[in-house]
Amino acid sequence: MEYTSGRGASWRVALRRAASVLVPHPRGRRPWSLLVPLIAVLAGLLLTTTARTSAGTSLRDDRRPELTRLIDERRRQLEADESVATRLRREIDRETTRQGGSDAGVHEQQARGEKFRTGAGLSAVHGPGLTVILDDAPRRPDGGLPPGAKPDDVIVHQQDVQAVVNALWAGGAEAMSIMDVRVISTSAVRCVGNTLLLHGRVYSPPFKVSAIGDPAALRRALDTDAGANSFRDVAQAFGLGYEVHDEADLLLKAYDGSVELDHATVTR
Repeated sequence: MEYTSGRGASWRVALRRAASVLVPHPRGRRPWSLLVPLIAVLAGLLLTTTARTSAGTSLRDDRRPELTRLIDERRRQLEADESVATRLRREIDRETTRQGGSDAGVHEQQARGEKFRTGAGLSAVHGPGLTVILDDAPRRPDGGLPPGAKPDDVIVHQQDVQAVVNALWAGGAEAMSIMDVRVISTSAVRCVGNTLLLHGRVYSPPFKVSAIGDPAALRRALDTDAGANSFRDVAQAFGLGYEVHDEADLLLKAYDGSVELDHATVTR
């Protein structure tokens, strides 16, 4: 009786026995018969590699739940980091103001800068205005599209949000926020798919734009803006959401993010 010890020895014995069965006697050997044991070895290696790679799981499982979890974790971490950064910026501002009070020249410039905080979006403001809400078309039960519509026709795009923002500024808006985030001079409206990217954070529809100003003037500006009218027409045709609400006393929070510039150019 042949005795083997260890996994490697067992594999060698199994391969020798397989070869003795599969490979015929030299007198009857044909060229293709030599490939049979080689294929058997390769198949065994492939099965072993697959088993180790899967680690007991299915290689064809949908990994989207795991990806969603990772995205949610990253979003929560980002929100926590932003909260810490906001707190530190406020502490720095308080300490800067306190230290500046000991120098007359610095104190004078600080007082001068305070006059521009509201216009820069760094102070909370309130007053009458408008709120505009833009939303994607609801999903149909059959998963299809409205007659005559293409996939891009049933979602809100960057140019749609930008058209509303531009129209409200043109209508005399004194202050504005998008998704309750104050709009400042460095704010940029960008869309990634059907989500909105604003100051490094991603927002899903419906998108809310709020502006402080004369409600009647703001409405007229929306009604006469070509981009806003185009979106309203598409919304009526394909079921997208477009709502305009008067606000008697709208509160816009101060912008509390970073105001540092990556680059700037002096105009002449």
